[in-house]
Amino acid sequence: MSAELNKIIAKQPPEMAKLVKALLPKLRRLLPGAVELVYDKRRGMVVGFCPDEHASNAINSIAVYSKWVNLYFFEGDTLPDPEGLLRGTGNTVRSIRLTSADDLDRPAVKVLMAEALTRARPKLDPGAKRRVVVKQRRN
Repeated sequence: MSAELNKIIAKQPPEMAKLVKALLPKLRRLLPGAVELVYDKRRGMVVGFCPDEHASNAINSIAVYSKWVNLYFFEGDTLPDPEGLLRGTGNTVRSIRLTSADDLDRPAVKVLMAEALTRARPKLDPGAKRRVVVKQRRN
């Protein structure tokens, strides 16, 4: 993990920092080759997983709040969701609240993430070296 990312994670409430540290390795395995766009916000942080440095191409992202983490899907309004996991009413974005890194092991979550990855444009290059790009820093 990059030193700068570690500093941003360390600013989060202890329980959330621990959860993020458990989530990131699993997300990296599920989204190989993704560029991680990091936003250090006043009330949390966001890590977007993208094929490039354009946030508009995000496949998934996690947003870290004071008491929970959401996993966002940017084609969530069209993803098949037979278990009804996705929450939200926006035109495209839906989310799942993560309370444990084990949530990423749930078959329905894996199916949603795999479908989002399949739909990604441009595609991820699974052989690309992982990069962390801090796009916004809180002062």
